[in-house]
Amino acid sequence: MRALLIIVSMLLMAAPAWAGTLVTMETNVGNIVLELDEEKAPISVKNFLGYAESGFYEGTVFHRVIAGFMIQGGGFDTDLKKKPTAEPVKNEAANGLKNARGTIAMARTSVVDSATSQFFINLVDNRFLNHRDTTPRGYGYAVFGKVVTGMDVVDRIGKAPTSAKNSLFRDLPQEQVVIKRVFRNPK
Repeated sequence: MRALLIIVSMLLMAAPAWAGTLVTMETNVGNIVLELDEEKAPISVKNFLGYAESGFYEGTVFHRVIAGFMIQGGGFDTDLKKKPTAEPVKNEAANGLKNARGTIAMARTSVVDSATSQFFINLVDNRFLNHRDTTPRGYGYAVFGKVVTGMDVVDRIGKAPTSAKNSLFRDLPQEQVVIKRVFRNPK
């Protein structure tokens, strides 16, 4: 028994402390737990948590799903009406975090500092989305966290059949994937 306690104590000492805030994204197809990296992406994390804690994400949908690429949500309600957002935030793509499989990043337009509420989760390593330089084309997309549980849910969403619904929604899931809520996990 004493040997077991010593081994458990050694494992606990060797395990790194949990670095980021954990949040759960509850959807109608399952839950996704994310670890947010406040150290490397403080602006993006504060922005995302602000939307989450205000209830903004409740009833929004994943409106852009591209198999073998990413799933995007956080901006449109179930009637596909764009929700009003706060001002855009500074792009933190130069923070060293990469658009790797399972990471969450801020979605934006062609304007570098245009991200508001929308985000995407990478289904694969998307190196071409990483920060390369300070030009508008090379600036990249700011990663601010990663999936720690529920990648099976992300993959299921990523394989959903899609179709076009006007020029705005070219990769819309045929069956809506709804975000019920996003909340911080208790520590």
